Amino acid sequence: MKLSWQIVRLDLKETFSIAYGNYSFREALIISLKSHNISGFGECTAIDYYQINLVDFITKLKSIQDEIEKHNWYHPTDFYNFLVTLNLPSFLRSALDCAFWDLFGKLEKKSFLELNSIAINQLPESSITISVAPIETQIQKIKISTWGKFKIKCSHFNKQEIKSLLQLDYSIALDSNGSFNKEDCIWLENQQSTNNFSYLEQPMKKGFENYAVLHSDLNANWMADEDCQDATLLNQLKPHYKSINIKLVKCGGLTPALQMIDIAKQLNYKIMIGCMTESTIGISAAAVLAPFCDFADLDGANLIVNDLANGSKIINGKIYLSENPGLGIQIIS
Repeated sequence: MKLSWQIVRLDLKETFSIAYGNYSFREALIISLKSHNISGFGECTAIDYYQINLVDFITKLKSIQDEIEKHNWYHPTDFYNFLVTLNLPSFLRSALDCAFWDLFGKLEKKSFLELNSIAINQLPESSITISVAPIETQIQKIKISTWGKFKIKCSHFNKQEIKSLLQLDYSIALDSNGSFNKEDCIWLENQQSTNNFSYLEQPMKKGFENYAVLHSDLNANWMADEDCQDATLLNQLKPHYKSINIKLVKCGGLTPALQMIDIAKQLNYKIMIGCMTESTIGISAAAVLAPFCDFADLDGANLIVNDLANGSKIINGKIYLSENPGLGIQIIS
């Protein structure tokens, strides 16, 4: 098996503004694993607020390249167990894990869904992200959009702005990226109208000292993002969050995500499959888990102007899963 990589720049259609900052592009690390003249692909993006440095990742890849290339793994779970022994950052581990699933399926001539006996009974509709902006601008973007579900980014708490959103006849979720405080959240979860939001994602900065004030049995459908990096805290989060956002790069790839979904379902969480701003490579990997989920936020490739792959597509919120082997990823030449 041959390992290769490259860093690419993903240019955004418009400035992406969230509580953490403003972004006009993302850098992505594209991983390729090749065997028998067939390649599988994985992706992770550089996210400053997660302290992700792709140059460091390349240094790490160079140090483990020989070890990866000299072995033959019979199944992605074996490969993932090997990756765990390397103590890799979850973002890098995810890109490698997804690339191997893509390669393995292509070699076996079976899709990820077939390999894991995943039935497509119903797929959630993906939201489109509305960046931080004056509330009038956000509402205008909602009204002219061809999408049906919206995730509104907030950088502060404003009761009147929240009431303005609740007056709209649209499917709306709030994502404050940790910009609310405890008093804001207590007010929100005690308002019956808060039920009208699909979910309220990561309201405060991560940590038990903050989310301890949240109540999963009140009006707000609190959704954990940064507070839910993997399966280890799911039991502790349950009294406070009704829903969790699973992102492959946070938990370390498709292999641990499958395990995380199983545990979350046992605990009766609502589950969202989410993404970073990434190309169709990353979106195709995440999309195969949509059949397990109640919500989807897979708009990443729709936010960039220079997508570099074909695969599963999200069109006006509807998820079209590739039926091709592996993750169905094909690089655009």
